[in-house]
Amino acid sequence: MSPGPGRCDEPVSTRDTARPGPAGPGPADQPSGAPASPRTHARLSNGLVAVMAVATGAVVANLYYAQPLLHQIARTFHVGPAAAAAVITCTQVGYAAGLVLVVPLGDLHPRRRLVVIVYCVAALALLCCAVAPNLWFFGVASVLTGGASVAGQIMVPFAADLASAERRGRVVARIMTGLLTGILLARTVSGLVAEVAGWRAIYWISAGAMLAFAVILRRVLPDEPDRPGVPYWDLVRSSFRMLLDQPVLRRRAWHGACAFAAFSVLWTSLAFLLSGPPYDYSNAVIGLFGLAGLAGVAAANLAGKLADSARTTATTVVCGVLLTASFGLLALGKTSLAALLAGIVVLDIGTQGMQITNQAIIYALAPDARSRINSAYMFCYFVGGAVGSVTAGVALAAWGWDGVCLLGVAFGLGTLAMAGVDRLRPARPARPARAGASTGA
Repeated sequence: MSPGPGRCDEPVSTRDTARPGPAGPGPADQPSGAPASPRTHARLSNGLVAVMAVATGAVVANLYYAQPLLHQIARTFHVGPAAAAAVITCTQVGYAAGLVLVVPLGDLHPRRRLVVIVYCVAALALLCCAVAPNLWFFGVASVLTGGASVAGQIMVPFAADLASAERRGRVVARIMTGLLTGILLARTVSGLVAEVAGWRAIYWISAGAMLAFAVILRRVLPDEPDRPGVPYWDLVRSSFRMLLDQPVLRRRAWHGACAFAAFSVLWTSLAFLLSGPPYDYSNAVIGLFGLAGLAGVAAANLAGKLADSARTTATTVVCGVLLTASFGLLALGKTSLAALLAGIVVLDIGTQGMQITNQAIIYALAPDARSRINSAYMFCYFVGGAVGSVTAGVALAAWGWDGVCLLGVAFGLGTLAMAGVDRLRPARPARPARAGASTGA
């Protein structure tokens, strides 16, 4: 169903689609005081979207290589499940820091140059992971890896900025399809590589891939004009001001944080379940479970189409129900492989559908500040993921798989609770932008 007047979903259907003029970027797409951009939507070809999607998937995969290998990393460094699970938290903390400190630079500097630099830093961080002599060093390198993996979150608003308003949801969905495929294949590839060459090998391979993508992206990404000069810390602070000034952004950040917390609860714990009885699977087989989430890719594309048609209210509720119900299936998966696989599929559909819906809504809020909008939203998103990872390790150690599933249900209910608030008390209109909050002018 379509959202009614005053609903929190309204910006998707009113702000961008109401712009007059041709399909090219309108005045709302230009930073205040900036020269007119020479970009046109014609430059965002299907081929360029495909390259951006693959590169985004490759860099975000760095966040997830460790998940199916945690039991092996724990044995290498002689630590328990909770300490090993902290590696995932380190990566997510680094990612959250990168979202705050790096992603807003996309509203200040040309994003082609910024993306290339960040991919090179990611290569260095991965090399540090590959040679880590102990868990402490590996954790620090994981923080740096997470911080550099935000290149994908510079790419998503870049693509949204290049796309026409009527096409934006589908373009974002295609970039996110690449991102989701990278997340899913990361676990499968790392499991297979670890089976053949040990768990460190995947970090060597990925470091080389990051350098290769840095060269490719420097050649194919369109250039951008210089932006108005804004002090860096004003730019960073303006991201958080948007959380204060945009009620819709706050609510969507809550939805995203709860969804990713539930997602992280499963994938932080799954390797420990599958490596023990009754499954006793190898690294390669554990990695293959990532393929069960490919249904989430289809959900992302469907959610993108629904977002373009403003059916975001119904999508949000359905995704919240799927998130919550998936952990009922996963609880049965303690002894049933079929239930476990079904639960993974349902969880991934709910998570990715929620993410695409959220992004389609928030990118319509402030077209001249999409990098900062994305920074604020994704910071909350990965804080949720870090909370999910930490609490999953504690729940697994204290109450086993049943405790993990109850924790996941709690996060799923968090999304449904906010959907109820959206229904009963629609978000107020955004506050007037504070000085510097939108463009820094």
